[in-house]
Amino acid sequence: MRILIRNGRVIDPANDIDKTADVYISDGRIAAVGSMNDFQPDRTIDADGCLVVPGLVDLSTRLREPGAEHKATIGSELRAAAAGGVTTLCMPPDTDPVIDTPAVVDMIQRRSRQLGLVGVYTLGALTKGLAGETLAEMDTLKAAGCVGVGNALRPIANSQVLRRAFEYAASCELKVFYDAEDAALRAGGVAHEGAVSTRLGLPGIPETAETVAISRALLLAEQTGVSLHICRVTTARGLELIQAARERGLAVTADVGICYLHLTADNLLDANPDCHLLPPLRDAANRDALRAGLADGGVTAICSDHQPHDADAKAGPFVATEPGAATLEQWLPLTLQLAGHAGLELPRLIAAVTSQPARILDLAAGTLTVGRSADICVVDPLAPVEVTADQGLSAGRNTPFAGHTLKGRVRYTMRRGKFTHADESHSA
Repeated sequence: MRILIRNGRVIDPANDIDKTADVYISDGRIAAVGSMNDFQPDRTIDADGCLVVPGLVDLSTRLREPGAEHKATIGSELRAAAAGGVTTLCMPPDTDPVIDTPAVVDMIQRRSRQLGLVGVYTLGALTKGLAGETLAEMDTLKAAGCVGVGNALRPIANSQVLRRAFEYAASCELKVFYDAEDAALRAGGVAHEGAVSTRLGLPGIPETAETVAISRALLLAEQTGVSLHICRVTTARGLELIQAARERGLAVTADVGICYLHLTADNLLDANPDCHLLPPLRDAANRDALRAGLADGGVTAICSDHQPHDADAKAGPFVATEPGAATLEQWLPLTLQLAGHAGLELPRLIAAVTSQPARILDLAAGTLTVGRSADICVVDPLAPVEVTADQGLSAGRNTPFAGHTLKGRVRYTMRRGKFTHADESHSA
């Protein structure tokens, strides 16, 4: 199908494009951006007033399948992803069974390919069963298609095991995706250690639970030469440590979850279980530092950190609920909402959800480069998005933004030149 997307504001940070232009699509690929002679489209989309950007690339989406289909399935979450403008996503290894064998990788890939909605990539486990004891067969996982390795939210307490894991990953030329937490310092905490946790009587998680873990990982990465990505940074001090390591020549990247750029520990004051996250929501000073890090490049990418839960997981006292929020369909509107904050111009924000995460994953995605796959999102930045807990395509209803009205409705999502989402309320 030959498609012409006309009159949109095309933002393609990978190619330094930000202008009103036409995008031409042929045979599932970008044929031209700007103008093209003798192009006869089969379909024309009028994108006047809309942004035309590369399809979003998410560094962390939990699909819950295999093993937790009572929370969500690959089908439900990929439909939600497409509706949110996502064309490529990466899932952590903490499924059940864990992604520590080629068989699990193959099952996920086959199921996602059958649906054809989103390109799904997997992280393999650093240690077998994520138990933090025996190294997983990383070379085998790479051959099966894993784009990196990590231990998800299961900290590796033994520094010698972590060192050997980094060495093995480096020998396989696999990037390590590291969730920074010192389990002993967390000590069962559920909220940021501070005034709010004290007021609510909740066990606190100190900032050092993150910063000590980041320090250890950076030192071991420097020793082993592994390519390191720090997942979900939440503290100003953590960003300082990462920046200092870069200044020493360490090639380390970092991401932040979208919730941490909007919410703070104050959002826990009504004990809303949908604000129970791990790592926890920090105070306003840390939130503002994350925004500043995004503006100056200290934060490389924004991810959805999508974690759908069933109702039972979020029922009961706050301390007994499971951490995580469903954010996939609000990810882009929440990202656009950051535009206008100090140093956060729209192209930089779009880069943080497209080209930059694609580079972290070493994928040919997140760009409108001519000849590349036509993975495209057309979004109306002014159209309202009403967030409700009982609507949406994700099976997870655990969004902390329920009741909010955001702006940024996705009109069309295309993957490989085929429509994976079309907003029927919008005529074109």
